[in-house]
Amino acid sequence: MKVLIVGSGGREHAIAWKAAQSPRVDKLYCAPGNAGIAEYAECVDIGAMEFEKLAAFAKDRQIDLTVIGMDDPLVGGIVDVFEKEGLRVFGPRKNAAILEGSKAFSKDLMKKYGIPTAAYENFDNADEALAYLETASMPIVLKADGLALGKGVLICNTLEEAKEGVKSIMLDKKFGSAGNQMVVEEFMTGREVSVLSFVDGNTIKIMTSAQDHKRAKDGDEGLNTGGMGTFSPSPFYTEEVDQFCREHIYQATVDAMKKEGREFKGIIFFGLMLTDKGPRVLEYNARFGDPETQVVLPRMKNDIVEVFEACIDGTLDQIDLEFEDNAAVCVVLASDGYPVKYEKGLPIRGLENFRQKDGYYVFHAGTAFDREGRIVTNGGRVLGVTATGENLKAARANAYRAAEWVDFDNKYMRHDIGKAIDEA
Repeated sequence: MKVLIVGSGGREHAIAWKAAQSPRVDKLYCAPGNAGIAEYAECVDIGAMEFEKLAAFAKDRQIDLTVIGMDDPLVGGIVDVFEKEGLRVFGPRKNAAILEGSKAFSKDLMKKYGIPTAAYENFDNADEALAYLETASMPIVLKADGLALGKGVLICNTLEEAKEGVKSIMLDKKFGSAGNQMVVEEFMTGREVSVLSFVDGNTIKIMTSAQDHKRAKDGDEGLNTGGMGTFSPSPFYTEEVDQFCREHIYQATVDAMKKEGREFKGIIFFGLMLTDKGPRVLEYNARFGDPETQVVLPRMKNDIVEVFEACIDGTLDQIDLEFEDNAAVCVVLASDGYPVKYEKGLPIRGLENFRQKDGYYVFHAGTAFDREGRIVTNGGRVLGVTATGENLKAARANAYRAAEWVDFDNKYMRHDIGKAIDEA
């Protein structure tokens, strides 16, 4: 069969790498792809938001399955466009992708169906938000309602900071139209855990847990990023936590969406906070996480294409998801200056060191070919170096060893990915 993957980052590289292992796949395409994805797939110069062009390409090339990796096209309704053309596509429709597309919607959904989350208020008026803050206890969390590349969340320790936050989100439009509406949420303390799941509208199957590091610098300092590294499984995601989430969060979310007439097929990413009062939902994403995918898929035993098809066909209950009894750590190699300002187009050296090395992977997040055909940097997050090991500490040591195998002139990484492992 022919498969098209839509997206261009490390997540899509991991999906392409995994899909290429399926005996059912004869030909892989990726739009627009990157220099790493080009090893497994034919990259097509069509942007992820060019829905009509992508659908026309899928029809022309008789694509059997399209997999949407990114949030923007899902929230924009790419699945609806493909389905209208009679094309098979993996991912939620527009009316279901709102689970990620609007934080106000997802908070209201959780409130309505009793899914545990932080107390909150929604605002579409800056003056009302400011008035509310005068009575609120600090610290407090402000969230731009729409998509903001994982960066539209501000943790404010003082009233002054919170007022400044409202100004930057709602008045200065720091995150564009994502800030037209805003969620003000109580600040929760605890461990953050990410859990990915496959959903077919009725059935939900949980993948292994992971934990991300959002801040740019060591010690969780600096600006929020798309993610500087991650590890899987989380030692804090215990059987007790899992049982609570299965009873009160996972299936409850799928059922709630169905009751709202928004049947969800695809990936639900649960961002959880393990508080002293039990697990709470921080946020939902309607697609694979990045870089979480880069540690979850190397541990997954199943043929991913079979699972995609089962989600589309509503037969996920027949799939037994299996994961290796090991651990994985991903260290992101970024361009120095990310997430603000950084140089692109720098040659990358040492990628060949990963060839034929079992348990070591380099997933391209922001790379391209230059005119001479060399692989060069083309983004803030450049590469995700992933390694597996028999346990988390071994996987971490392997990942940091492998991070030295590859180099580019403004290479930057955090040196404390997985520091929580030592506290478990």
